[in-house]
This record gives sequence, structure tokens and C-alpha cells, in this order.
Amino acid sequence: MEAKIDKSKLSETDIISKFILPAVKKVGWDDMTQIRQEVKLRDGKVIVRGNAAARRTVKSADIVLYHKPSMPLAVIEAKANKHEIGKGMQQGLDYANLLDVPFIFASNGDGFIFHDKTNATTLETEIALADFPTPQQLWDKFCNWKGYKTENLPIITQDYYDDGSGKSPRYYQLQAINKTVEAVAAGQDRVLLVMATGTGKTYTAFQIIWRLWKAKAKKRILFLADRNILVDQTKNNDFQPFGTAMTKVTGRTVDPAFEVHLALYQALTGPEEQQKAYKQVDPNFFDLIVVDECHRGSAAEDSAWREILDYFSSATQIGLTATPKETEEVSNIEYFGEPIYTYSLKQGIEDGFLAPYKVIRVDIDVDVQGWRPTKDQVDKHGELIEDRIYNQKDFDRTLVIDERTELVAKTITSYLQKTDPMAKTIVFCDDIDHAERMRRALVNLNPEQVAKNEKYVMKITGDDEIGKAQLDNFINPKKKYPVITTTSELMTTGVDAKTCKLVVLDQSIQSMTKFKQIVGRGTRIDDKYGKLWFTILDFKKATELFADEHFDGIPERVKVTKPEDFDNEDELTDIIDGTGEDETANPFGDEEMDDTIQEPDAPYEPNANSADNANLGGDDWTEESDKVRKFYVNGVAVKALAERIQYYDSDGKLVTESFKDYTRKTIIKEFASLDEFAKKWQASDRKQAIIDELADMGVIWEVLEQEVGKELDPFDMICHVVYDMPPLTRKERADQVKKRNYFTKYGDVAQQVLQSLLDKYADAGVSEVENITVLKVAPFTELGSMTEIIKQGFGGKPQYLAAIQELEAQLYSIDSQTA
Repeated sequence: MEAKIDKSKLSETDIISKFILPAVKKVGWDDMTQIRQEVKLRDGKVIVRGNAAARRTVKSADIVLYHKPSMPLAVIEAKANKHEIGKGMQQGLDYANLLDVPFIFASNGDGFIFHDKTNATTLETEIALADFPTPQQLWDKFCNWKGYKTENLPIITQDYYDDGSGKSPRYYQLQAINKTVEAVAAGQDRVLLVMATGTGKTYTAFQIIWRLWKAKAKKRILFLADRNILVDQTKNNDFQPFGTAMTKVTGRTVDPAFEVHLALYQALTGPEEQQKAYKQVDPNFFDLIVVDECHRGSAAEDSAWREILDYFSSATQIGLTATPKETEEVSNIEYFGEPIYTYSLKQGIEDGFLAPYKVIRVDIDVDVQGWRPTKDQVDKHGELIEDRIYNQKDFDRTLVIDERTELVAKTITSYLQKTDPMAKTIVFCDDIDHAERMRRALVNLNPEQVAKNEKYVMKITGDDEIGKAQLDNFINPKKKYPVITTTSELMTTGVDAKTCKLVVLDQSIQSMTKFKQIVGRGTRIDDKYGKLWFTILDFKKATELFADEHFDGIPERVKVTKPEDFDNEDELTDIIDGTGEDETANPFGDEEMDDTIQEPDAPYEPNANSADNANLGGDDWTEESDKVRKFYVNGVAVKALAERIQYYDSDGKLVTESFKDYTRKTIIKEFASLDEFAKKWQASDRKQAIIDELADMGVIWEVLEQEVGKELDPFDMICHVVYDMPPLTRKERADQVKKRNYFTKYGDVAQQVLQSLLDKYADAGVSEVENITVLKVAPFTELGSMTEIIKQGFGGKPQYLAAIQELEAQLYSIDSQTA
């Protein structure tokens, strides 16, 4: 007769393998395709303080059940049998929300608590192990809950592309893909996806197109972008699996032999009729159009590029953007509708998929106080300077002060020298002239680096072919050079610089859209190359936009129309409802069209009078000498008034505080008093576990050591920083234990081991005491092998571990703390 298993002594892993999985497989769930264990949904938020960073550890969903790889259905969260049957439910609900599934099961091996969001009357019920639902039962309930129509199921259930490498869409990408495919299958012809820069919009778009194409729901697809680099990156990277079915539109010819077309707007249209290549094909030629970065040219009703979308109006059109544009003139939401899915910068940082940032804001005296020329003062070129007070918005646009440029360049150089001189850096300047002057200043301040490689500093702007040619090297983590780039508009978007660690803002930025795009240059994470966070060095108060309520959200629709612009009330109603057209805008209309790179196949230029173009000159257009009158002066005493360092906190706000303040607030939330903390520390078998736990909360020991002192034990560090106790160094603690001479109850070998462990503690901390393998190194090796030391000195491993616990109790005794 088989012995009965005592569940109470089994681990959570045993409960899963011996009870939960057998119950699930017994009713028909396929172990190879429908069951996944330890599904990691988040990467773990990166906590940054000072120049150090650490990832929080994240738990994985114990089990996720799938109809197909693209269709998750249920989450099962297990706990050891010593816990109540439903203990894992709240954890399971969290995972289910990420996966957008309605079924959650919690179990301790005795049965299941079943949370069913499709059940309107009873959300949670207890069911026996033998009564776990079959795959068909859950799938039928899921389809009813989603409202799927039978005729749409072949499209909805089409698998995503799998290259066999194990790469699969992240949870938010899968949500975006599934919601879009479902909407298209249901007949929705305009879809907007909002995903923060660096979260894989193009990969998501590829999977959407792949599923619709493979299901034969869409046969001819157009992927539209307004920058050549975006088209080429897409074709060569994410879209590569389309192979010979794909082409890039060149030479203003749309080749009907291909099914997937990637194109620049500029290659399809222009102001002259003969340039409108899209008219070569029938309006019904494309049945799916995906618009990348749709906040730019295609957003404006009057944009020359909107005519392409209007011509192919019968096609399903999907807009992708990190920054939906909602201004008085332009509305993405009006055209595409409310976003079907949104994944924000804040959420990306919380999940650990995007890099957090710290902000260093430098206020310069002339920016704050203004500068006025003396009577009849002329600039370096003999030009009479207009007599008025020049302020921050004027500098580098209408007035150049050489010393101000020099100060900014010195600050950048100093930061890099203190942190990492080879950290990839983008310096955003007001115009091409400013970018060139900044390049020169940085070259002169970094002669040793430039001597090693003259491409250490490069200007990358639309007018400079040599600089533009270095863009690929800058964004390639394997290429060391260029390190510092100066730019104005060219690198605001479409630059996938995964290892960019420093974003410098010496540009006046009023547009929230533009600000988000620029911040996005640093938000990518690259663990392989140690890029977990980045710094924003702000000289022009641009980061005040972080405080804007719309920084991380979906903007309200604020498009303004004027009654006098229309002939009658009905026409006005059409505009307000989003069905009419505004006839008042400029022929090229988009205020941010100077973001667009002029490619050889794009001979026309946008309206030279657009707001940004008039103010900036732009990277991508030839600057006109009479566009902006600019004075150049030197001999002005310039200095930095203040420097503030701010961090992104868990609420998505920037906070200004020392790391000691952060540590104090964080730990007080967990341990309200010194007594609580001391009890937890004393009760722990392994002090390293508490150290790791605090690190997960963002307490980075390296930074604390820099602020407080390197000889303190983590216990003393916390007691001192959080609870204002006088600190003892590790050596002082070790010496006090030696004075007590409590070792005398042990034999000679054990006494020598414990004395040496105290010395190790004084040098390197408690982790050395708790690591049993320390017995394999000197001076312990003089006493014998690790096995011999444990057996002969202590009588066995349990006795050795007990001696270590007693040693730690002596180290952290109350007498030690108050001595």
C-alpha cells in the first residue's frame, strides 16, 4: 500500500508538480503547447541613486494556460500547503491583469479557488482538484466573454511569428497585438496604438501585420514612415521574416508584384501631380496601412501626406505613436479614434523594460538674470546689437555668448570625466549653428580623447553628410565612436541608441511631443552593455515639462475650431464631431515637419514659415542667412548659479533628495522603529537575505557607502542613517566580540576559525561570515579542507551553522549597539 504524502511538509514546487500539474493535465491540457511554468512578465524596476543602479527582483507567474501561444487564458498561482487555499489569489489577479485574461486559480494542493471574471453572479468558487476545467470549457467561456464571432476566429487565433529563438512578445506587446487583431477582425478600420519610445512599437506592428497577412485577412500592406532610417531599420530588422514578399518603395514606383511595401511619404507624394506615385495604383490596392510615428506629418488634416491616407481610405489604417498629438490644429485621436491600447513611459519604467532617469538641472546666471548690451555695443562681427534684455529663450537663437557655450561644454565634460568619458551622449542644441559651436567647444575641452579618435565628438545634423554617416556607428553598441554627438532636430526621433547614457538639453523646448521624443532617446535598456539608466543634463529648464499633467498620460483632445471658419452651423457640427475638414490650415500644415529628413527622392520642402522652421532653422533644411538675425558676443562673465539633482520616484514624479533621505523614507515604511528593524535582523538566519531584500527596495549600498562611509556594516548603516544611532565600524564590532572572549567553550580549531571569520567580517562584511565556501581560502586552508574543518572543529555542518548564528548574535547584540 502506497504511503500517504504529508502535504504540510512539501514545498510550493512539490505542490505544483505532485498535485496541481497532474490535475490540469488529467483534463486534457497539453504540456507542450498550452502550459507554461514560471512565466516572467516583468523585468524588475531599476532603482537609481548616485551613479549606481540595482534591479528589483520580480516574481514569475507560477503557471499560465494558453489556447495557443498568442492566446493566454488563465493564471494558476500556487502556495505551499501550510497556507490557506486561496492565498495566491491577489498575486494571480495581478498577473491576469497584465495578460488580460479572466480566469485565475489559486491552490495549495487541496483544491482550487477559481476566480471567474466571466461569471456575473459569483466571482469566486472553490472547486476540487478533479474538477479543473477542460481546455474547451475555458476557451468557450473566453470567446463568449470577448464576444468573438465564429467567422472571425481564424484571424483572431492566428499565431504570431516565432523564429525558434524563444523570443516572444512581452505581455504589453501581446495585449497590443491581440487587441488590434481583434478590432480589425471585427471590422474596425481606424486603430491607434500608443506605446512609449523603446517599448518595441515596430516589433509589435510586425506581429500585427504578420498575423493578419498569414490569416489572409490582409493581402497588400503599406508601412509608412517619414524618415529613411525608420524604413531601413524596419526592413532590415523586425520585418525581415517577410523575405521576398517585401519591398521598399524607391524611384516613385509602386510594384504590384510585392505584398508588403515599406515607404517614405516623400517617395509616394509631392506638391506636383507627377510626384504622386501612390496614384499609380487603384485606391483599393492596399487593404492595410500602418503609419509609424503618426504624431508627425499624417496627423494634420491639411498635411500633404494625409492625402495618401485619404486616397486609400478603404484600407484599414493603424497609427503607431509614443506621443499622440493633440493641439489646437492637429489631432491623432480625431482621425484614428481613441487609443485601443496604451503603454506609458511610467509603466515601462515600473516594469523594468525602460530605463529610469535622473535629472541634473543647471541654472546659469545670464539665463536667470538676463543680459543687456552696453550703449552702442557691437558684436564680434561689428553688428550693432539691438538694445534690449536678452533671456534664456534668446540665447543661441538670436544672441550667442561664447562663454555660455563654453560653460555648458565644460559642465558636460566634467560630468563625463567623473562618471564615464566613453558614455554615449547626445547634446540637443537650438540649431545647426549652435550644434557646430558646441561640437567645437567639446573638442577643445577633450584634447586627449580626440587625440585617441577624432570622432570622439561629432556633429550629426541634416546638412552634414559626414556627420550623418556616423549615425549608425553612434547607435551601434559595439562601436566605441562617436561618443558625444551634437544635433538639433535630426536625432529627436527614429534613433535607436540603446546605450545612450547622457541626454543634454541646451535647447528651448515648448512642445510636449518633442520633449517626450527627446527623453525617449535615453529610455532603452541594454543589460549586456550595462545601460540600465540615463541622465538628463538640462540647461534650459526643459525638464519643467515633467511636471505637466499630460507628460505621461493621454492628452485630452484640444483641437480648436472657430465658428467664423465655416459657412454654416452644420459644417461646424461636422468638425466638432470629427467628420468634417478644417479648410483654414497651411498647405503643408504640420508644425513638426522640420523633423523630417530630406531624402534624395523627396525634392520638395515643407512650408518654410512653419513655427518650428522659422525659429530653429532645423537640421533638415538649408538655413537661410536672413531667417534669424543672430548676434555673437564674447567677454561676458558667465557662471552656474545652482545645480539640482532629481530622481524619478515610484509615483512617476521627480524628487530632489539625498540618498540618505530616500533610504530613511523607504525603510521607515517597512520598520517604524529601531526595535522592529533590530528584531527582524536578529531573527534572520541569514543577514544577507535582509540586505538583498532592502536592495530590492532600492537601498543601494554602494551609494550609501559613498555618502556615509565605507567601513560600516549594513546594520550600522541603517541604524545610523534611519534611526540616528551612533555608528560602529565593522572593526569596532569585531573587536568588541573578541574582548568578550566567548570562544573559550570551543576547541582550538573552532576558535581559530571564529577569530578569522571576525577578521573577514571587519574587512569585507557579514556576507563573508555567511558564505561557507570562505573556508576554502586562506587562512582557513592552513587548518585543513572545508570538510575537515567543519567535522573536526565543530562536529558537523549543523553545529557549524549554529556557531555562525551565535557569532552573528554576538556581533549584533544590544550591548554592542549601545557601547
